[in-house]
Amino acid sequence: SEASVVGEGTAVLGVESLREAFEFFEGLRPLQSAPADLSAAFGAANVYDVDFSEVKGQEQAKRALEVAAAGGHNVLMIGPPGSGKTMLAKRLPSILPAMTFEEAIETTKVHSVMGLMDGRALIATRPFRSPHHTISDAGLIGGGTIPRPGEVSLAHHGVLFLDELPEFRKNVLEVLRQPLEDARITISRVMGTLTFPASVMLVAAMNPCPCGFYTDPQHECSCSPIAIQRYRSRISGPLLDRIDIHIEVPAVKYKDLTDRVAREPSIAIRERVNRAREAQLIRFKGMPFFCNAQMRASDLRLHCQIESGGERLLELAINRLGLSARAYTRILKVSRTIADLDGAASIAAHHVSEAIQYRSLDRTAP
Repeated sequence: SEASVVGEGTAVLGVESLREAFEFFEGLRPLQSAPADLSAAFGAANVYDVDFSEVKGQEQAKRALEVAAAGGHNVLMIGPPGSGKTMLAKRLPSILPAMTFEEAIETTKVHSVMGLMDGRALIATRPFRSPHHTISDAGLIGGGTIPRPGEVSLAHHGVLFLDELPEFRKNVLEVLRQPLEDARITISRVMGTLTFPASVMLVAAMNPCPCGFYTDPQHECSCSPIAIQRYRSRISGPLLDRIDIHIEVPAVKYKDLTDRVAREPSIAIRERVNRAREAQLIRFKGMPFFCNAQMRASDLRLHCQIESGGERLLELAINRLGLSARAYTRILKVSRTIADLDGAASIAAHHVSEAIQYRSLDRTAP
């Protein structure tokens, strides 16, 4: 069934043994072709078991994930235990654009190599992978005596969720940097060199401190400033360089938990994301990338024209909050995405203002 997907009209005949193949060629056994039902695969492409309408409260976090999906931005969520970080991350694939046929084929190849197809002919739904923090570097990016794809490649064209980010071993996080930059993983062994695809959206989550209650007004934090600094320093600067959005996810209030108001479903959010992505496809036509998160320095100058009010606001933020050059670049990219969601040609002051709110770690210090 997998081979029939790319057969281009060629009859694909499956056999269970060499004897069956021999008998077929001798005219002793007829074989039925296995036609691919692509309509069924793509018909269920955007059907997910979870939905954003199920999330109570956390409106700012949901908006941040919408911006991330629209621009392909990596996200870091910071909040106390039980605030809904994992719940939010699991619903991110449901607002991403539907996979193209080419993307589905690339993702299917990786899962097929690992024997994870479960009888499916094609994977047309964006994958979500959430490895445990005890995973090895080979398990995350791939490797072994006979090199096999890791969790990053299994999340190709989908979401890689790293919960409790500071708990991952430092060497594991460091090997993640290059795949996030290049969207591929190259593994060299004596037998040869293999390259696996790794175009993923990274979504990470962490507590604000070791005990988890540094920003929670309902609980007292028992951590010293040094302990908090040591905890956060487990995430290196170069890895943070590859994360455009980091937001605080506070504990959910009781009135939000008991609220019976209908929340916006994923399909409505995905429509806005699709419109923003379409604008980016037009903007970056002919370029080797397709979303705002992948813009280079030269592209920022060309495509991130800020109105005068936004320029003054950004200058004020840089000077007052002490934002770094890294934060400046990330704010420009995210501002461009927010403007795309609004259908705006240029970046206005309120776009910049919202983008600044998504640099939580740059604005706060223990």
